[in-house]
Amino acid sequence: MITQDRLRDLRYRLEYGILRFVAGIFRALPLGLATGVSAWFWRRLAPIINPKRHNRALANLAIAFPEKSEEERQEIALAHWENLGRVMVETMRIDRFLKEPERIDIVSQNIFTRYKDKLGPAVGVSLHMGNWELAILPFTWAGANPAAVYRSVTNPYVDNYIRTQRKDLYPAGLFGRGNVGDHGDDQRTARAIMDFVRRGGRLGLVCDLYDRTGMPVPFFGRDAKTQAIGAMIARRVGARIWLSRCKRIGKESRFQIELKELRVPRTSNQAEDIRWTMDHMQQQFEAWIREAPEQWMWSNRRWS
Repeated sequence: MITQDRLRDLRYRLEYGILRFVAGIFRALPLGLATGVSAWFWRRLAPIINPKRHNRALANLAIAFPEKSEEERQEIALAHWENLGRVMVETMRIDRFLKEPERIDIVSQNIFTRYKDKLGPAVGVSLHMGNWELAILPFTWAGANPAAVYRSVTNPYVDNYIRTQRKDLYPAGLFGRGNVGDHGDDQRTARAIMDFVRRGGRLGLVCDLYDRTGMPVPFFGRDAKTQAIGAMIARRVGARIWLSRCKRIGKESRFQIELKELRVPRTSNQAEDIRWTMDHMQQQFEAWIREAPEQWMWSNRRWS
């Protein structure tokens, strides 16, 4: 008799096998062809296969851009699916981007050069834009040995594959949320990442998703509950916050990475310092999204 654990393991192995098969195809094809094919299918099929998330994207766009017509918002939503199609393929080849620096232009190189040898503890915060995974590259190339927080996958074989693919991008490893990562389970993640930065580590995280226990922060004119862990860590341990945006150039796998330091106030009122930091973080994210709305992940949950 096959036990439930055995059936679950067989399902996990099947899912992992399918992932490796698809990844193998996309890794074998020329990058431009692979991303183009994926983008074409995502633009046309994602709204049909996942109407719930497509409708969420349209609803989010209506909040952010009430002045735009329904046709304009529909086009942005379709373009956002196209970008995600490209990201999917690029994610399966993420290890290769480290070997192709000509694909990345760090537009604020002068700012980062000034600090790269004296970064100290730092928190790099990005948003789901362009190919957000690559937003950490300036830290990696500077030899800053960054780690990152990521949402773990229940399937242990897939989760291990994800972490293995990113080991050179995040040399100090990954802190998993929701499962087991390199640095412990979910119950210890907050304490672990605090200790990591306190010891001088450089941590990357994404901070533009709805979090039911998060801090209400204005975003496109409406409060959005947002995880404040990055701001809290920086305020408590005296770390710098670097905001990072990875913006796609055209329809190819070429990007501009822009860095901005967000100076964290350190007054006698810690709560207000964190709120000020979160407000200004989301203001910058909103400005970046307005510049290239088709590159942000509108299908994510952002408002309650």
